[in-house]
Amino acid sequence: MRFAVIGGTGLIGSQVVRNLNAAGHEAIPHSQSTGVDVISGQGLDAAVAGADVVVNLTNSPTFDEASPAFFQTSMDNLLAAAHKGGVGHFVILSIVGTDQVPELDYYRAKALQEQILAAGPIPYSIVRATQFMEFMDAAMSWTADADTVRLPATPIQPIAAKDVANAVAEVAAGTPLNGIRNIAGPEIFSLDELGRITLSHKGDNRTVVTDPTAGMFAVVKGDVLTDRHAHLAPTRYADWLS
Repeated sequence: MRFAVIGGTGLIGSQVVRNLNAAGHEAIPHSQSTGVDVISGQGLDAAVAGADVVVNLTNSPTFDEASPAFFQTSMDNLLAAAHKGGVGHFVILSIVGTDQVPELDYYRAKALQEQILAAGPIPYSIVRATQFMEFMDAAMSWTADADTVRLPATPIQPIAAKDVANAVAEVAAGTPLNGIRNIAGPEIFSLDELGRITLSHKGDNRTVVTDPTAGMFAVVKGDVLTDRHAHLAPTRYADWLS
């Protein structure tokens, strides 16, 4: 099969391309660096021409109130190009619980992206993943100073980027779901606990203070960012750290 992987040079996209090509398919990465712009539409028709499947892994450059406009425009442009090109399957990567956190602009934007895809003209699949292990350092940096890291006790179920890429490639090579597949790591932690584990492994002597008002995840209510019934990935956090 032939795949056009939009956003195919990033953390997940590059691994998806590698996995699909290793399985004997032809997967071509596209991004701004290859002359494809999902906002202006530059290069999109050529990028998806002849593709059986489009995998869209592009992301908004910001997580704020500008993110819905990014996903609206990029999805409109990509779906139009894919429909014109006769693409038979359109895949996106989203977030577990994205429709349960309306307080966050970015989560509302990802829910909008899902809605646009589901209402579009092309058979589709949505892969929703839990929080990436690779993003833990960034999550701690938002509320850190020289001595402390402030984190809420929000339950999360971290997943390794390589496991996300494996799942996206598997779904993309399969029959369109016309629905959602949730994927998650094998363990659930509170975010503050995960911060302590991470700092301890790094030999970082800062103290994690449990603060229900700290950072982006403070507004998350309950355990909506976890899914015990998801397809569970194999990589445990301790193994990923090592």
